[in-house]
Amino acid sequence: MFKKTVGVILSAGLVMAPITACSSDSDSASSPAASSGTASPAASAAPGTSSPAGTELQPEKGAVLTLWEDKEAKQWATEVAAAFKAKYNVEVKIEEVPAPDQAGRLTTDGPAGTGGDVVLFPQDKLGDAASAGLLLPNDVFAKDVTARSQKNAIEASTYKGTLYGYPKSVETYALFYNKDLVPNPPKTWDEVIAFAKTFNDEKARKYAIMWEVKTVYYDYAFMAPYGAYVFGGKGTDANDIGLNNSGAVKGLTFMQSLRAILPPKVADLTFDIKTQLFADGKLAMNIDGPWSIGSFKDKINLGVAPLPDLPEGKKAVSFSGVRSYYVNTYTKYPKAARLLANFLTSKENQLSCYQKTGILPANQEVANDPAVKADALSSAFLTQFASSEIMPSIPAMASVWAPMEGAVTSIWDTNADVKATLDAAVKTIKEQIASGKK
Repeated sequence: MFKKTVGVILSAGLVMAPITACSSDSDSASSPAASSGTASPAASAAPGTSSPAGTELQPEKGAVLTLWEDKEAKQWATEVAAAFKAKYNVEVKIEEVPAPDQAGRLTTDGPAGTGGDVVLFPQDKLGDAASAGLLLPNDVFAKDVTARSQKNAIEASTYKGTLYGYPKSVETYALFYNKDLVPNPPKTWDEVIAFAKTFNDEKARKYAIMWEVKTVYYDYAFMAPYGAYVFGGKGTDANDIGLNNSGAVKGLTFMQSLRAILPPKVADLTFDIKTQLFADGKLAMNIDGPWSIGSFKDKINLGVAPLPDLPEGKKAVSFSGVRSYYVNTYTKYPKAARLLANFLTSKENQLSCYQKTGILPANQEVANDPAVKADALSSAFLTQFASSEIMPSIPAMASVWAPMEGAVTSIWDTNADVKATLDAAVKTIKEQIASGKK
């Protein structure tokens, strides 16, 4: 879904509104009762036995772990795995799996015993995964993880009062621009439109700007400023859906008008296509996230800026999310897996991840590191995050993506009536939520 989309961010000054951190009540060393074989889903609700007070958790003898990691961080994770083996004598195999796909794969691979022992995904998948009993609570390192992480990252990694995640990054998207083509990034969409009229050359596949139009993750930036929302109750009330209200219609009607400067259909506005065009200098501006910095930093004269303002002076409200590591309920080695998840999100390793990938950390000490705060690319994401909204993490969120993708595709490709199309999408979302279908 995101980046495929969707790791980032933030310095402590980023969080514009106070958010209460939640965590598991237990922060003593513990492990599931079953330390070998496949664990029962019930293990996620019952942490098991505790290690003696004052002793450090030790991995199971002969433990071998599999870590599911996103492509952009695979090399970094390989280096961290080597350090983990040197410290704990536990081998870690890295399997490349796009972060947005991992929760879905865990649904089948977890019970089958073929899933990653430690996995990584955005918080909008947490509700489903936790409800299905696929994740062990973060009950051993909860106190330490809560103390070192951004408060919003802890909240996003918590479901129904239980902390499950080990936050890696807080992420949103912003405006990438090629400084050789756009010396000064546009502050408004009017400026983008004016530039496009001088730059676009469809025959040469040159475009002023591009984003993954079919994905509401990005389109939300057009909708929210006018009053659209996904779920009411700050993302917790699935009975109140605001994706077809007047604000949503207004925002997507404006977005629909941008077809004039971006003629391709949604099938030609994919992540891979726009990434290649931007790297080749044929795309001047690219709406993307920090997970892609490494793909461009050494190839073009890269700049990052907040998203352009919308008509009526509205600030774009991007979706933001948290990527966290989670421990698979069905791991044969729950102690070693907990140790690995904690190790991956230490201050040292989150700083090295930022340095090697540009992924901005959820670890608040690292986010406040001078090297992070002084970086112009990072600062732009921090600014955009101040105008962002955390995605809902309740299971009902899984019913939103496909219907909205279909709606936006019709709105963009066929110039469909925005209100009628959104009404139909929301009807489908409600029906899927009611039936429990994703």
